[in-house]
Amino acid sequence: MVELNLSGETDLPKGKIASVVTYLEMTAPPGERPVPDRQDLSLEKVDAPGLDWYRGIYRTIGENWLWFTRLQMEDRALHIILESDHTEVYILRSGGKDIGLFELDISDFPDIELAFFGTVPDQQGSGAGRWMMTHGLQHAWVKSPKRVWLHTCNLDHPAALPFYVRTGFTPYKFGIDVDDDPRLTGVLDPSAAPHLPLLR
Repeated sequence: MVELNLSGETDLPKGKIASVVTYLEMTAPPGERPVPDRQDLSLEKVDAPGLDWYRGIYRTIGENWLWFTRLQMEDRALHIILESDHTEVYILRSGGKDIGLFELDISDFPDIELAFFGTVPDQQGSGAGRWMMTHGLQHAWVKSPKRVWLHTCNLDHPAALPFYVRTGFTPYKFGIDVDDDPRLTGVLDPSAAPHLPLLR
């Protein structure tokens, strides 16, 4: 087992990837921010989402940012999470198409985690994400939590961290995450995340 050097570099075994994680929190509802007037958008709660449907939208949104945790879960484990009263899955729709995912984990209330957030590739930069975040956070804060928190990492879209800060989240902790490269385990296609070299 490789011991992480907390004051220098650590070489990873072959097949492993590492990311720097930033944790952010919001301890009060965000102030008013201009939101795009998007009459074509709706944010709808999905009760008992089907596994194939959920994995499909999860993969479409997250494949290029190495979202893989939910894809490698066994059916029963994922089913338990999605069916739980502590999980709320919201889907952003436009013209009958699913274009965004907003998922809350309230299992540790009064803390609420924004577990997954993102839009499909052709909606990035369109304002749809800002619209979804604004309306999605209303579903979180109506529960009167102590805080809403999330984490992102340097493998995510480069605009993600600045976006969360502009939304009103404050960074409070860093971490390091080491995993098997999902492009080598077969969970994701080898062409995913071209911004991260694939070391065979």
